[in-house]
Amino acid sequence: MISYAEALRRVLSEVAPLPREEVPLREALGRVCAARITSRRTLPAFDNSAMDGFAVAAAAVRRAGALLPVAGSLAAGDAPRTLQRGFACEIMTGAALPRGADAVVAVESTRRSGCGRDVVIERPCAPGDFVRRAGTDFAKGQLVADARTVLEPRHLMALAALGVSRVAVRRRPKVAVLATGKELVAPERHPRPGQVHDASSTFLVAALEAAGCEARHHGIVGDDPAEFRRRMKKILASKPDAVLSTGAVSMGKHDFVTAQVQALGARLLYHKVAIRPGKPGLVARFPRGPLFFGLPGNPISTVVGFRFFVLPCLRRALGLPDEKPARAVLAADAEKPAGLRCFFKARLEGGKVRILPGQGSFQIRPLLEADCWAVLPEAGDRARAGTAVEVHPL
Repeated sequence: MISYAEALRRVLSEVAPLPREEVPLREALGRVCAARITSRRTLPAFDNSAMDGFAVAAAAVRRAGALLPVAGSLAAGDAPRTLQRGFACEIMTGAALPRGADAVVAVESTRRSGCGRDVVIERPCAPGDFVRRAGTDFAKGQLVADARTVLEPRHLMALAALGVSRVAVRRRPKVAVLATGKELVAPERHPRPGQVHDASSTFLVAALEAAGCEARHHGIVGDDPAEFRRRMKKILASKPDAVLSTGAVSMGKHDFVTAQVQALGARLLYHKVAIRPGKPGLVARFPRGPLFFGLPGNPISTVVGFRFFVLPCLRRALGLPDEKPARAVLAADAEKPAGLRCFFKARLEGGKVRILPGQGSFQIRPLLEADCWAVLPEAGDRARAGTAVEVHPL
């Protein structure tokens, strides 16, 4: 049995960033930028009006009551025109400022005269009034999204405004999920006596998709090594980047996964790690093939295995930086098994972290109450109130 730090080091050493691909902007939400994106143009691209009103040369409106003849009207989308000296041009919000104009007078500060042919400017203006200058949002060459940025709707908005239609992103990891255990049935089936619903597969597929993966569930295998091997061969033929199985990794009569993945040619990176929950877990590497994560069958052991082994690998594959945990002090004493790093369901409250009751690896309900994981180090069998510990988001 090895430490968590050593187990994670071995696994991460097997992971390299996935290749990049180019996708349409509409498909880029949630994807990870593979390269730095800078603006190839200015935004706004041209000087335009910030108000409905009249475009003028400020020099012609040095005092209140200036009377100017109106020469035409400009709406957003109209081609810019030239303003004659001493004239005003009616202009709408977003319309290009005419050449020769350097200010806009809001319509509220004007009144029409001479049957609408002239406009009275009721207050003086200065150059730049109510004008959106070209480049005041994005200058040419300005950063829009750095490499390793997870693209959100706000990024897509900026890219669309700048005319970017395709984005270089990391390829999505392709991950296969396979559950084991004759006690498991799918959520839509009625369990027989002694059977339980397979909750872990639903969690894993959802968590993988939330992490930016293409996840595929390959069903449930009973306590049948030959069927597991047959199913694994089919999975390997689909060339996933990783395979996640649940159950059959401990030392019991029906715990066959370790032997079967080795029989299929996988090189074991570790089996059993000094953590709770999830101690029986294993990770192996198939030659010229995927990483294999054998997660324990209890649901919270599955969750911890995903959160603290699979997710760091996915971040590495997507080119994202390694996570940096926060720290908080324990609100109360916490008991733990000596020699094991413990990942406990917890809540942050008033700057302290409170470990929740119900830490059994079968207990899902406390996970709904938790907003973080409190990580207690290996040493000792008790962590005292006030001790600073690592805290990770769920």
